[in-house]
Amino acid sequence: MTAHTATRPALRAGAMWPTPPGALHVRPLPRESTASYLTRLAAAYHLSPAQLLDGLHITATGTSTGPPATEIHLSNEATRRLSHFTRIPPAHLARALPRRPPPAAIGMAHAATARWQPVQPALQPLPACTACTIRCSPHQAVPAWIHPAPDLPRIMICTHHQQASSDPRHPAPLGIRSVPELTRARLRARRRPTAASLSWASTITTRWYDHHQHLHERWHTRLNRLTAANPHIPPQARPPPR
Repeated sequence: MTAHTATRPALRAGAMWPTPPGALHVRPLPRESTASYLTRLAAAYHLSPAQLLDGLHITATGTSTGPPATEIHLSNEATRRLSHFTRIPPAHLARALPRRPPPAAIGMAHAATARWQPVQPALQPLPACTACTIRCSPHQAVPAWIHPAPDLPRIMICTHHQQASSDPRHPAPLGIRSVPELTRARLRARRRPTAASLSWASTITTRWYDHHQHLHERWHTRLNRLTAANPHIPPQARPPPR
């Protein structure tokens, strides 16, 4: 037995980690789900997330259906290996990716392990702005999924690229260039939106709907513009023919 072959069991057992840093630089988006970032990173190398984890010698359990329906939790050692491969310091990854408490069996593990877990629909991330995503993953155009900021309404509006999303069932954000008043309202807002302000806005617009029938035509016009500009909207979400 040669010295080279004798070291293989030790490498497989994790005594040494031989995987070098990756050649491609894929940055996470702010508040991007870990599953989304892992999927984009793997796609840059034309791999599946499972193949990438295997190449990093990370043992994964659970079933993945892909973001936004599933999330992956990494042990500290798995996070260290991901940081080394991406050449992104652990502190930078921690600031970008949401830090949700992992299962005890994962968070306390010393080995490089990971676990896929389903995410409740109300907590699933939203499709990120496609232009912002391309800037962070120029090697492969793969959708990204981000979590809204804590304690804020579940909505994402990129005023620079005029895209918005509020429903994880949509495969991509909505282009809102056809309704520029949405962007203007966001830019003119003096305060950041909150759950309370969104509730008040919903109450006010509902009252408008009930007592100002002349606004219906304006709202239907906006909805028709949105659906015409976004063919990916599911049929059930489109306005009925008039």
